[in-house]
Amino acid sequence: MFIGRAVFSQIMTRIPQHQFYACVDRYHGNHRIRTFSCWDQFLCMAFAQLTYRDSLRDIESCLRLDRSPLYHMGIRGKVSRTTMAHANETRDWRIYADLAQSLIAIARRLYAQDDFGLALTQTAYAFDSTTIDLCLSLFPWAKFRTHKAAVKLHTLIDLRGNIPCFIHITDGKVHDVNALDHLILEPGAFYMFDRGYIDFARLFTFNRSLAFFVTRAKSNLKYRVIESRPVDKDSGMRSDQIILLTGLQSARDYLIPLRRVSYRDPLTHKRLVFLSNNFDVPGSNIPQLYKCRWQVELFFKWIKQNLRIKTFFGTSENAVKTQIWIAICVYVLVAILKKEMNIERSLSEILQILSVTPFEKVDVRQLLSEIQHQTSMGDTAKQLMLMYS
Repeated sequence: MFIGRAVFSQIMTRIPQHQFYACVDRYHGNHRIRTFSCWDQFLCMAFAQLTYRDSLRDIESCLRLDRSPLYHMGIRGKVSRTTMAHANETRDWRIYADLAQSLIAIARRLYAQDDFGLALTQTAYAFDSTTIDLCLSLFPWAKFRTHKAAVKLHTLIDLRGNIPCFIHITDGKVHDVNALDHLILEPGAFYMFDRGYIDFARLFTFNRSLAFFVTRAKSNLKYRVIESRPVDKDSGMRSDQIILLTGLQSARDYLIPLRRVSYRDPLTHKRLVFLSNNFDVPGSNIPQLYKCRWQVELFFKWIKQNLRIKTFFGTSENAVKTQIWIAICVYVLVAILKKEMNIERSLSEILQILSVTPFEKVDVRQLLSEIQHQTSMGDTAKQLMLMYS
C-alpha cells in the first residue's frame, strides 16, 4: 500500500521551491501575510485548474470538506473565497509569471531533442495571439471595442515540445504586430508568424539579431526580382526568388534583399507566397516551416478547452493575469510530468486522470502507467475478439 503524499502534492513537488520563494521575495508577495501565503494561493488556484473548478466558491467547497486532505496537499492556510479573492486582487501577478518562466526553462531542456517534423538543427518558434472575450461592464480596463472587452495572449512557442516560452498579455485593442517589440530574438533561430505581423521596419530587426523569419506575403507586395532559383515543380514549388522591395515605405524600411517562395498546395490547390530572410535552407523547407506555425493555434485551442482561462475568478487586471499565468504553470507542469515519466498519453488524457484523483494517496507514476496498461490491454482484447469472432 502506498502511504506517501496525495497525487496533487506529488505534482506540486516538481516546482523548484527555492525559485518559487525567490519570485515571492522579488515582489514582496508574503509581506505582512500571516495565514494565507503565496504558496497557499498558488496551490488553490492550481487545484482549480487541474480539477476544472468554475468559481472561488466552488474551490472553497471542494477544499473545505475535510482539513486532512489540505494538509497532505501542502495547503496550510485557511481556504475561503474572500481570502483567495483578496490574494488574487493584491498579490503581484509577476510572481507567477516568473515562476512560469522557471518551469518553462525546465520543460525546454527536457524537450530539447524532440523532433517537430523537419531536420533542422536550429530552434524554431511559432508566434501568434489569441483573444479572450470579456464583459465590458466587469472588465472596463480590458479595452477592445465599443461594447466589448477582451485580453490578448501574444504567445511564442518552441516547436520542440510545443512549450510556450514567451507570453505577453495585453488588452484586446493592442495590434498583434506591436508584440514583436517585446521579443528577445535568438541568433540563428527561425520565427514563423502570419501576415498580421508584417511590418518591414520590425522585420529588419531580425537581420540585426541574426535571426530568421518565415511569413506569408500580402497580395499587394511591390518588389523587383533580382535572382530566380531552379525549383522542382513536382513538389508543389512554383518559384524561389531573391527580391528587393520597391514600395515607397517598404523600400525605406527594408533595404536588403528578401527571399520570396511561391508554393501550390497539392491538397487544396491554393497558391501561397512566403517571405523569408534566410537564403540557405532548401526552398521546399520554407512552406513546411510555415505549416508548423499551426502548432501555436493548437496550443491556444488546448488551453482554452482544458484550463480555466475563459471564465475568471476576479475582475481586476491583476486577478486575470494571475489566473492566466497559473494556468500556464499547470500546462508546463503536466508537460514536465509527461516527459519525465515517459507517458505515451496526450496531455489532455493525463490532465483528465489527474483531475479525478487529486486527493488519492497513490504513486503518480503507478497511477498513469496502470491506467495506460489497462487501456492498452482493453484495446488488445477488443482486437482479439474481432479477429477470432
